[in-house]
Parts: sequence; C-alpha cells; structure tokens
Amino acid sequence: MPHTEHPPAGGVSRFVDLSVATRDTDSEATPVKVDLLDHEAAAAVLGLAPEDFPDGMAISNETVTLTTHTGTHMDAPLHYGPVSGGAPAKSIDQVPLEWCFGPGVRLDVRHVPAGEAITVDHLREALAEARHELRPGDIVLLWTGADALWGSARYLTDYAGLSGEGTRFLVENGVKVIGIDAWGLDRPMRSMIEDYRRTGDRGHLWPAHIYGRTREYLQLEKLARLGELPAATGFTVSCFPVSVAGAGAGWTRVVALLP
Repeated sequence: MPHTEHPPAGGVSRFVDLSVATRDTDSEATPVKVDLLDHEAAAAVLGLAPEDFPDGMAISNETVTLTTHTGTHMDAPLHYGPVSGGAPAKSIDQVPLEWCFGPGVRLDVRHVPAGEAITVDHLREALAEARHELRPGDIVLLWTGADALWGSARYLTDYAGLSGEGTRFLVENGVKVIGIDAWGLDRPMRSMIEDYRRTGDRGHLWPAHIYGRTREYLQLEKLARLGELPAATGFTVSCFPVSVAGAGAGWTRVVALLP
C-alpha cells in the first residue's frame, strides 16, 4: 500500500512507500523465482501432518532466487569498483546508517527525454524550482516519471539517466544518497553502449556509477510514487538496506515520512 491510513506516532502524519514490490516482471532484467512452501506442505518438512496443527495448517515459507539489484535497492560503493576515494570501497553491510535517514529533496526532471542525460543545468533548474539549496545529508530523489512504465519491458529502456557531471555536482555538495524512479541511475544501457561504439569514448559507459570510484556515495534505484509527495522538500527519507555481507547492493524499503 502506498501510505498509511492512520496517523502514526512520533510527529509523522503519513508514510509514503517509494518502493516497488519485488516480483517477476518484464521490468526486471533478470528473473525472480519464488518457490512457495504452503501451509499444508510445510507440516511434512517438520515431520508432522497438517492435522497436527491448529486449523490443519502449519506455517508457510518461501525460497526466493534473485539478484541484489532486483526491485528497489541501494547500490554501495563496492558496486562501482573495488576502490572509492583511494580507500577500499564499502560493501552494503558497511554503509553508515546515518547516511540512510535524512531530509528528502525531490528534483523534477520529467522533461528530460528518455535516453538523454540529466545534466548539471537540469539539476540547478530543478533546485531553483524547488527553492532549495543543497545541504550535506540531503537525500536527492530524481523524479523522471519512468515508474509509470513499471511492469512493462519499456521500463528497461525508456528513461533519462544522471550524467557523470551531474553526479559530481550532487556529491560535491554533500549528497551521500541519490535516488531515481527508473531502472538505473545512469542512462539506459542501450543508449550508453551505442554512444560508446559510435565514438570509442569509454566515458559514455556508466559515468554516474564510475564517479563513485572518485568519491563514495549511494544510489537508490527503482523508486516509485515520487509524484505522491506533496512538495519537493519538507519530508524525511528512510532507506536502510538489507545487510548482505560483502555485497555491492541490498534490497531497500524506501519510505518518505511526512510531518
């Protein structure tokens, strides 16, 4: 569900779920497999019969096969390369928790065409429209509108991505977490590879990711429902990843907390 129906405690009036549900879909580049052990079959695994349990049912379980980049997830510096800023790159279980909770800033870049790069000028314009000056600890969410394609194969190809220069601009202004409501933070793979093959310039390949070898930062990919936020600022983002030891990414339930 996208938000709570009853005001929670702690000065928060509403939660907005900015995550997609993890499932097998044409919008994922790799398959998701869920093997269900249902309430009846689970009894035999425990050496018992269904009738041994109240209501004739044991407790269920699921075995899920997927990648750490499936569904809404956070990329750690280790995903970009083994070194970040001259030091060993952090894996997802080493990400500082204080980076994962902070003021949210939604930047409206929906006018940038699919396949094109979100530039520094686009970011400056969106910040001016939001009447916001970046501060250390801001969690920036790029609103491309691509989540409207979630569930279709077009989600993999029809979105704008952040440029390397745009990534540098955000990180050098104190941003540790950059999110996007698209399949990836960089431009679509097809667009980057076509430009590389046409020019021979390796700088076209995953520039936003590769900037993370220079300075560490985190990415949130496959966000959703940024349009449900009532304003560009004035909310808090919670984005704690699942702690997968030694991994370059982890599944993340991203939630906006509205006061």
